[in-house]
Amino acid sequence: MTVLLVALGAALGAPLRYLTDRAVQSRHDTLFPWGTFGVNVAGSALLGFLAGLPAGTALAAFLGTGFCGALTTYSTFSYETLRLYEDGARLMAFLNVAASIAAGLGAVFTGMAVAQAVAG
Repeated sequence: MTVLLVALGAALGAPLRYLTDRAVQSRHDTLFPWGTFGVNVAGSALLGFLAGLPAGTALAAFLGTGFCGALTTYSTFSYETLRLYEDGARLMAFLNVAASIAAGLGAVFTGMAVAQAVAG
């Protein structure tokens, strides 16, 4: 049953990541990968929120492992950063790494704090 919940969550998260990435990138005329950045930060916030809740394994499997695992994307982040670097946008590549790490950690911390406040 847990594997099915993970698969269902991933089946929702992956297309949402793709559609969100395309929608965000189409609205920005810049080299910076705003779509990937956005889904990774949003996924980090949601995973932090889930981690801060006294949740059961079914919710963690569905939303945490499945949905957030498919929504966020380390491989695309890595590829886009390398592409920026190879295209000569080295500062943009560095900013992508620094901003993604800082924003991701900030988002997961904030998500956990919100969950703890809500669960009180």
